[in-house]
Amino acid sequence: MKSRTLVAVEQQINAMGCEVYEIGLFKPHVPGSDSKEPEMLPRTWDGATLLKSVPWLRYQNSQGRNIYIRPSGEHHLSMVDDLTADAVKRMRAEGFGPTLVVETSPGNFQAWLNHGQILPQRISTIAARTLATNFGGDKGAADWRHFGRLAGFTNRKAKYQSQDGAYPFVRIIDARSAHVYAAAGEFVADVREAVASLENPTRAAAGARSNRRLLSIDDFRSNPSYDGDGNRIDLAYSVYALAHGVSEAAIAEAINSRDLSKKGAPSRQSAYTTRTITKAAQRIHGPNSR
Repeated sequence: MKSRTLVAVEQQINAMGCEVYEIGLFKPHVPGSDSKEPEMLPRTWDGATLLKSVPWLRYQNSQGRNIYIRPSGEHHLSMVDDLTADAVKRMRAEGFGPTLVVETSPGNFQAWLNHGQILPQRISTIAARTLATNFGGDKGAADWRHFGRLAGFTNRKAKYQSQDGAYPFVRIIDARSAHVYAAAGEFVADVREAVASLENPTRAAAGARSNRRLLSIDDFRSNPSYDGDGNRIDLAYSVYALAHGVSEAAIAEAINSRDLSKKGAPSRQSAYTTRTITKAAQRIHGPNSR
């Protein structure tokens, strides 16, 4: 008869659907112990080897190591950490239903989303950051290869230890093998376009599909790629908008929709807006465009 841990691990890797996994066995520093530094013991295994290694992992877990998992190499998943139950419900309602939901501690969840395609590292990181931003997850844990917890083992963080010395188990809440969320195609296309605009706004604009709506300045402001930097956002949007035929007056109005009082008097704010649009035009048409 299979142990509950083995069943949970089997469910998790079936939902994640990767050929090879990286397993991290992390032991934090315990005050008063012989170990001076936290320790990470890494392993790279295919699914079959991982399942065979569950007894060894259980032993390591009992000795104080937290058990983590992530896909090896570039992959088709994004992990969103530190979610509430309401956030997971909203994901499903908005077409972002996870292929896997894991409760890592009471009332705290990690969600793995299947994009239906392998994403390059840069695209994968921005996708994870965008999902974390949109659904209130931990943006610090959002990148292309962040570890998530492996179900069936205990969460050994000291703050979760009960008075009797027990730790909570990491539990599978929902696991759906090969489940691609409904909004995947449109979402990934938006992320690719945002990254292309960041790296080469002119080329991205030239290749944009005519049947898609134009991005607004608010789309750029909500894009984690810019880290909230207003000047970068204004310039990137101006390049994108000019290349899509938006008038300079409309671009100026969009830029001025944020508080520019830090730029100084109204005349200095106006000069900033003009400089930004001029710089955007030069990026598109060359330095002698004006």
